[in-house]
Amino acid sequence: MNTNRRHAVAALIAAGLLWGTTVPLSKLALEWLSPGWLTVVRFGLAAAVLLAVAARRPGGRAVQGTAQRPAQRSALRAAFTPGVLIAGAFGYGGSVMVQNAGIGRTSVTHAALLIGAVPVLVAIIAAVWYRAVARPVAWFGFAVSLGGVGLITTGSGGGGATMAGDGLVLASLLLSAMVTVAQGRLLAGRDPIAVTAVQFLGATLGSLPIAAVSEGVPAAPADAGVVLAVVALALAGTLLPFTLFAFGQSRVSAEVAGAFLNLEPLVGAIAGAVVFGDPVGLVQAGGGAAILAGIALSSLPLLAGRRVARRAAAVVAAETGAEAGAEAEAGAGAEAGAEAEAGAGAETGAEAG
Repeated sequence: MNTNRRHAVAALIAAGLLWGTTVPLSKLALEWLSPGWLTVVRFGLAAAVLLAVAARRPGGRAVQGTAQRPAQRSALRAAFTPGVLIAGAFGYGGSVMVQNAGIGRTSVTHAALLIGAVPVLVAIIAAVWYRAVARPVAWFGFAVSLGGVGLITTGSGGGGATMAGDGLVLASLLLSAMVTVAQGRLLAGRDPIAVTAVQFLGATLGSLPIAAVSEGVPAAPADAGVVLAVVALALAGTLLPFTLFAFGQSRVSAEVAGAFLNLEPLVGAIAGAVVFGDPVGLVQAGGGAAILAGIALSSLPLLAGRRVARRAAAVVAAETGAEAGAEAEAGAGAEAGAEAEAGAGAETGAEAG
């Protein structure tokens, strides 16, 4: 694994772990802010910090086959496009606003386990959009994961979980998965930090009018705890993981990046059970296990493909080395023969003289 790929994997792992804190932190923050205003504040704070950082960065990487951007063009200007803003408004702002509404109507554990369906949704959407046909074992894995989602949503509603809340969380995950697949093209040739900053701005601008019209002015916080939860959600649950994930996804495919989202439901479910005391029955545990088993099954073709590719590369390298060795030996033999003939000719000429 080269250095760039190692850095990408480390960033994706960190993003998955940090995202695991978002559901429990959102549950706490919703005690103060409504779903819309929590989305506005969460992405507004993160955008303010990241836009200041992105404004100082040079232009993004050049796309193969295109001319290098002028040096004076900032990374932020390169990322400031309608497509990036719209992706942020719908994929970040829209999905999180819907997710917040769902979290308010379900348990932390339910919401966290349902998030385990995101890698499956990413793989399915990528297959449909890019017309890539997955292998049978992968589709079997998708079916197992979706069956696990069904178990969780139809199981006991302990801990305040409801079908409506679970449905809203699932709808938000579909939006999020669509943006994850589209993100690869948005990141091409652009700086990941700048793209994330513009998407945060899009999420803030997109959710602000909805929150203002439908939810009114938010009340003052009841205590410092909810304020700390909002700040932690904006920084540790938004600014860092989204930026790290964009950095990692700019260096790997959507399907590979999506696999690291598996860490999020595990962290969230543990927090729900330990911190919030959410009951975890056999049905929920079975559903969570089915989601993870399905993700593992759907990842097998990808891992097998990598092994085959590595073996093929090794065989090609070995064959190339053998060919080069044979050519070198043949060249050395021809050279030695020519020298021997030249020496024999010179000797014969000397004797004749």
